[in-house]
Amino acid sequence: MRNVFLALAIWGAIHPMYYFITWFQAEGWSIMAMVDAWHVNAATSGLVWDLTIAAIALTVWIIAEAIKRKNWLSLLAIPATYCIGVSCGLPLYLYLRDRIVYRRDKQRVRV
Repeated sequence: MRNVFLALAIWGAIHPMYYFITWFQAEGWSIMAMVDAWHVNAATSGLVWDLTIAAIALTVWIIAEAIKRKNWLSLLAIPATYCIGVSCGLPLYLYLRDRIVYRRDKQRVRV
């Protein structure tokens, strides 16, 4: 599963970024203009809030797990979540978490 999570993290970084860059090239390089575009109607505002709440929940989970398991490398998923998106941050976290939670020899969860 670890390789699947890594592939999803890479896809989650590249695919949405293509659309962001395309938008910036057409509309100008203004972050605030993009934020305004995200709130152009109720449907897009709902998606923005959905992803915002998911990003906050993911961040809380990452921090709690990092403290519990001392997996400080997993904290890299937080900037990935906010700088790229949840589509990159969540699979990246699962990829980084997988190496700590499962022992490679017996595939059992650590206690």
